Amino acid sequence: MKTSAIEKKLLHYIGKAIADYKMIRTKDRVMVCLSGGKDSYTMVRILNLLRKRSGHKFELFVFTLDQAQPGWNDEGMRAWLEQEKLPYLIFKEDTYSIVKEKIPEGKTYCSLCSRLRRGIIYRYAEEQGYNKVALGHHRDDMIRTLLMSIFYNGEIKSMPPKLLSDNKRHIVIRPLAYCQENDIIEYAKEQQFPIIPCNLCGAQENLMRQRIKVLIDDLAKENPKIPSNMLHALTSIKPSQLMDKKLWDFYALDAEQQVTQVSPVDEDIQWVEGEGFLA
Repeated sequence: MKTSAIEKKLLHYIGKAIADYKMIRTKDRVMVCLSGGKDSYTMVRILNLLRKRSGHKFELFVFTLDQAQPGWNDEGMRAWLEQEKLPYLIFKEDTYSIVKEKIPEGKTYCSLCSRLRRGIIYRYAEEQGYNKVALGHHRDDMIRTLLMSIFYNGEIKSMPPKLLSDNKRHIVIRPLAYCQENDIIEYAKEQQFPIIPCNLCGAQENLMRQRIKVLIDDLAKENPKIPSNMLHALTSIKPSQLMDKKLWDFYALDAEQQVTQVSPVDEDIQWVEGEGFLA
């Protein structure tokens, strides 16, 4: 089958991300997480194409977690995976009931849901000896997460394209790091992926992430480069231009200052709450 223009574009950007961050190497055993959404379907298909082009130099295994959400139907997914000739497991564990029990109605389920899902994924990967876990987060997920962290958590952080887990047992990769969501939407329509909707949080309106998406989309209408500039910002950190004392030794700047005359200072100026600066 002839490669479409959108498939060529995605192959290019996913291949570039893999190369830039050394995501996949020869003999890697990669467990690809397929949620049933457009992003993970795209990731699975493109990674499989790249695996074939590499001469099968790395292994792919598709892992899907059935969280017992109402309306879950994986018949189409199973048929698609069989058609692609990919080894897979659809593993069922009822995290849906836990999330519904713990999170009040109307609140965002995503955080607890993702923690539970991540624990199951990591455990299975470790038990089966997969040294890489691939997740389907794309460029727009990463820049939205950046703004969410700034606005709601007071931190500058996002989703790295390659991550060593806290216990140092798993390397998580995000091959779609350079891919735009609009391209993935177009590709999913072209491929007619059997999408399984997430019914857990689909009815929750005004989620923080949706508000951030609208903000970035509105800004991009005025300046289309804004999303790509935000992604580039994640690769171009200037610690000296920020305020984190753990990343920059502000005290040492005085010793490095080049001046012709300076009055000697014996002690640091102290700040006293309620009284201001006192010598």
